[in-house]
Amino acid sequence: MNWADFQARVTGAGSTGITLDWSRIAGLDTSLAVLLPKLAAALRSMTDLEAGAIGNPDENRMVGHYWLRAPELAPTASIRADIQATVDRIHLFALSIHSGSLVPPEAPAYRNVLLLGIGGSALGPQLVHDALSTGRDRLRIFFGDNTDPDGLDRLFEDIAAAEGGLAATLVVVISKSGGTKETRNGQVEAAHAFRRAGLELTRQSVAVTGAGSGLDRQARAEKWIDIFPMWDWVGGRTSVLSAVGLLPAALQGVSIDRLLDGARAMDEATRVADPARNVAAMLAAAWHHEGAGQGLRDMVILPYKDRLLLMSRYLQQLVMESLGKEFDLEGNRVEQGIAVYGNKGSTDQHAYVQQLRDGRHNFFATFIQVDLDRHGDAPEVEPDTTSGDYLFGFLLGTRRALWEKGRGSLTIRVPDVSAST
Repeated sequence: MNWADFQARVTGAGSTGITLDWSRIAGLDTSLAVLLPKLAAALRSMTDLEAGAIGNPDENRMVGHYWLRAPELAPTASIRADIQATVDRIHLFALSIHSGSLVPPEAPAYRNVLLLGIGGSALGPQLVHDALSTGRDRLRIFFGDNTDPDGLDRLFEDIAAAEGGLAATLVVVISKSGGTKETRNGQVEAAHAFRRAGLELTRQSVAVTGAGSGLDRQARAEKWIDIFPMWDWVGGRTSVLSAVGLLPAALQGVSIDRLLDGARAMDEATRVADPARNVAAMLAAAWHHEGAGQGLRDMVILPYKDRLLLMSRYLQQLVMESLGKEFDLEGNRVEQGIAVYGNKGSTDQHAYVQQLRDGRHNFFATFIQVDLDRHGDAPEVEPDTTSGDYLFGFLLGTRRALWEKGRGSLTIRVPDVSAST
């Protein structure tokens, strides 16, 4: 492939600095002739969806997580006002915690956060937390996302050993319906742990839930510190930029404005009407091509960055719950979906890449390349060579090794791991 051919197979995402390299998906050029009209129709449908069309016919709901980062696009003034008011409240709440104007009953300040949730109410916040954590986080966040008794015991032991222990811990309970059993069980277990420490959970708790839910009623009756909304037009797996993800991120010290700005910029890039110039459309085209329109091949996520370790876990729900369907919207039996798994590079090279190269060809790979390998000086591990040079070399080498055996891959390239990217 010459340089011009390669450039024609790299699609950029506007001002974000993010690109998709689909040059190693064999035959995608040919498939595009058939897929372009379908992609164009999908983009038109997306325009309708973002304007407030019913996107969930089973429950007669709009699908509007796009509005979270662009409230002016919301179809009603009340939705626009609710979104902006919630972001403002999150800013003020985090400031009250960080400044010490809101303190726990039995400690001088909050030092920790315990987030209780599961699925979309935990995976997104966990990814953001792990990707953007530093030694300077304003609060340390712990996650309770299962009903495993031993796991909960370990969780409360870890919190007890942290600065200030349970007395300095804010509890954030996230459940749209308020009836999710794993989250409810975690809440009951937390109340028990707080009582054993001579504390009262309700005096250190915040709820993120739907209006009128069981959790909403409980939090109001017990006079919890605050309640933040979850709206029926935001699905759990796309809720990370609602209060579900913004509240813990703000408490951690992440710039939620930059998170929202980055998502807004990506949304703008993925609204480009020409599918060939739309990074999301080309990503979808590659998935469709590799899976024969049904997901016949798995997707292996290989982020060459420790901070993106949880990306595959987050994408498992986002992709598999979205695409894993028995019937399409017309009622046709399709039994489709894309299985997602992965860990990180270069660890995976010493785990299962051997099978990817030499075993069954039942997958395609998605590499994530991060240009900035570290902040600060980099020692040389060999003359003129750093650890980051090796990491990049391992990515290129693994991608080439797969290509040599006819195994396709995509490469998503980002400038850095930051709130905006």
